[in-house]
Formats: sequence, structure tokens, C-alpha cells
Amino acid sequence: MTYLSCVELEPENVAATAAVIWLHGLGSNGHDFEAIVPELQLPADAPVRFVFPHSPSMPVSVNGGVVMPAWYDILEMGAGRRLNMDQLLHSAAQVTALIEREIARGIPGERIVLAGFSQGGAVAYHAALSFPHKLAGLLALSTYFPTSDRITITEANRTIPLEVMHGSYDPVVLPAMGQAAVQDLEAAGCKPNWRTYPMEHQVCMPQIRDIAAWLKQVLAL
Repeated sequence: MTYLSCVELEPENVAATAAVIWLHGLGSNGHDFEAIVPELQLPADAPVRFVFPHSPSMPVSVNGGVVMPAWYDILEMGAGRRLNMDQLLHSAAQVTALIEREIARGIPGERIVLAGFSQGGAVAYHAALSFPHKLAGLLALSTYFPTSDRITITEANRTIPLEVMHGSYDPVVLPAMGQAAVQDLEAAGCKPNWRTYPMEHQVCMPQIRDIAAWLKQVLAL
């Protein structure tokens, strides 16, 4: 099988027994969040493999059809944004294959975290919540849940730890879109934890510290 190309960071001096698969946003690549790993300041012996996939490149309609890294095409921006749903579902299937590859490498599903920023978060929502085996958790950063009305959420992952983080001043993915995702998740029986930070469409150090604490909790580091 052909997998998405990925940046992979292996733990030092210990075999990996957990994995974090982290998806970047529109126009970026797998290196985008690579630099965040040392900032997390996880224990030196944390047995965590970080996997940062590169999305494919495609024309993006809202950017004048310019070809760039993207998980799916966006046809219209705004709170009710229109997108190419088939491409999103295809990207989710490719991420599901990465989860299955980690399991094949010996990482139990309940030791795998899926994370995503912006577009990557939309894909992560679908891939994680439709996965048939229990995962360790889902981290949704500055994102929205466009497949909320069509996904079949598995019982294995309906109540996994689900951290939803958003910038209070985000002009790209409006905070209301993140809150709508939380409402849809709660209506589906999920248990999301909503946090906001005084920032725009980005990450910040207080948030990184919260992410580190959450990862230590869900992966028992």
C-alpha cells in the first residue's frame, strides 16, 4: 500500500509504544508542527513516535486555483464554507491507513492520538471518530467539523478524550465554527473539552503547555 509521505520523529533511546499523528493546515506541510515537539517538553524517556503527514497538493478555489498543499479544496470561505467533501473523505481514509500502519508496527490503537490543525483538524475529526478501534484521544486545533451530519461515529471512539482548542480572535476559522463543532459533538454523545486562547489562527505557548499536559494524561507519560 502507498502511504502519505510523513516526517517521523522517533523517541530517543527507547522503543515507541505510543504515537501521535498530527495533521497540518492548508498550504503547509508535515514540517509545520515538527518544531513543536521539543517545546512540549515531554519526559526524556517518553516512548512516543510523532508522525507528521504531508498532504497532497491540489488547486484551491478560494486561493484563485493556485496549487498548494491541501487536504481538500475549499470552494467558499465563511462560517458556512463549501468544500470538496469527496476529497476530505479521501484524505480521512489516507489518515486511517496511517493509524492502521502504526497498529501494524506494534502500537496499540488505545495508545495512538490523532491531532489536526485547521483543515487537518477537519480530517482528523472524521478519521478518529469513524475509526473502529479505540484511540487514545483526539486533539482538534483551530478547526471545524464539516462531516458532522454524515459521519457514523463508532462506539469505540464516541467518548475518547477530545480536546478542542481555538483562538478567540481567529479570522480564518471563526470561533463560532469551533463552538458549533463542540455542540455537534455533544449532541452525538461525545465529550469534548473546549478551550480558547487570546490568539488568531495559530498556536501559542500557553496552549502548547496545555497540549503537553493533555498528552501526558491520555498517554500516561
